[in-house]
Amino acid sequence: MRWKAIVILVFVAVSLMGQNTLQINGINEAEFVYRTAADSLNTYFSNEFGFNLAYREFNFGMKFIADLPKYSNEQTELMDEISPGSLSVEWEEIYAGFARDEFSVHVGTTEETFGNGIVFRSYKDMEFDEDHRLQSVLMRYDGKLKLKGIYGAINSDTVVNRYDLAFGADAEYPLFTGLRMGASAMAFRNLIPINTYLYTYLYRDVAAGRMQYSNAFLEGFAEYAYSKQYKANDISLGHAAFISADYFWDVLLLGAAYKNYRGFDYRLNDIPLGNYHGETLSDALASGQDEEGWQLRAAYTLLDNYYLNMDYAEAWDSSGDKRMNDLYLGVDMTFASGGYQLAWSQIEKVDDGIKAWQKEYYPTVSGDISIFSFPLHLKAEFKTVEKRRFEKESSHYEPQMQADFVLDKLSVSLGLQSWWADFDSIMDSKYNPNIEIKYPLFSHSDLLVFAGKEQGGKVCRNGVCKFVAPFEGIKVELSSRF
Repeated sequence: MRWKAIVILVFVAVSLMGQNTLQINGINEAEFVYRTAADSLNTYFSNEFGFNLAYREFNFGMKFIADLPKYSNEQTELMDEISPGSLSVEWEEIYAGFARDEFSVHVGTTEETFGNGIVFRSYKDMEFDEDHRLQSVLMRYDGKLKLKGIYGAINSDTVVNRYDLAFGADAEYPLFTGLRMGASAMAFRNLIPINTYLYTYLYRDVAAGRMQYSNAFLEGFAEYAYSKQYKANDISLGHAAFISADYFWDVLLLGAAYKNYRGFDYRLNDIPLGNYHGETLSDALASGQDEEGWQLRAAYTLLDNYYLNMDYAEAWDSSGDKRMNDLYLGVDMTFASGGYQLAWSQIEKVDDGIKAWQKEYYPTVSGDISIFSFPLHLKAEFKTVEKRRFEKESSHYEPQMQADFVLDKLSVSLGLQSWWADFDSIMDSKYNPNIEIKYPLFSHSDLLVFAGKEQGGKVCRNGVCKFVAPFEGIKVELSSRF
């Protein structure tokens, strides 16, 4: 009720100030999902209505969120029936701000990054539907010397209805043309349970320095951060070092990166992984715990029509038991008739501690073709996955195809995925066809309908990639802007 009163007061006050200068914009996003799995809840619905009011130096916004219940991409979060905790209807993501000259203040739901996010990042992860945003007070000065200060809280991920605390500051200054130096300091207080009834806070203090350089031929970034985590006399130290540089010479690009992380995994940061596909060192190890690695990359433009791209990276832990490599080779071709791409991706991971090895590799072919003057964009991928655990070996194939085309205002995407144990099982394997259509109902509203099956993993369609659980059914999304 308190928030509702604040909303009404702010809206009335701003409206009375002068409607001719009041700016209002927002979006409403509704999603209906019907899932056909027999052991799952079938119907899901969610709606988010958010708006922003701006008047002179002031802005205010909030979002109404209804999950009745919301469909989750995570397989472990899918339910077989409605539970009381799965339904929610409330106003959330409330914020207000003031800005004048170089100074600004933001209070409420906050998205912010210090540097490249190695030390601190408050954000919402859209791919995994996880909210890592602080409810905070953020003050900023954007002069030649840039200053930020933040103090806020976030829901604890270990104790229900309790908060973790985060506060700190960031500064950045241009020493001379092209070179910027920065420093960050953050403190985190994370609530952890001692037993069923008692809790305590785990302390972590982080300090970092960074530099960024850019001119017509060279771009570089380097950051080193030091972490001290402690509770009573129990102290653990950590660090994060990341260096990246790219050199441009006419049509040639050469780049390299180095990373070294120890005991630097926590909730409110986003460390660079240092490889093309954004892969972790181990599927069972959080990034930042214990890893070191390097990356080399090169790109070359040939005859203005061909773009060659190469990226290779390796990483390992301090014991040498865990290792990985990541390779990407690609050729992009551009002609008057359309664009084409040939690519090869390969990811290999080893864990000698549990005698495990896995490798996946897949060629990708995509391009624009015309059939009887009808334009199509086609994409085909054939993934091979090989695994070994102790003495047991296994392998399978994951082919998929996609065709995109446009009929007037209607955008259509046709997909087909499968999973083969071997080539002898092609005819007996399960195939997952799907179709997605997108249509602008009005100048301000888009309708998107998906029907069919998805076998899970990362799925890209109509320029958007999502990580989804296996799905069979219908999804309807309506997005309206104002």
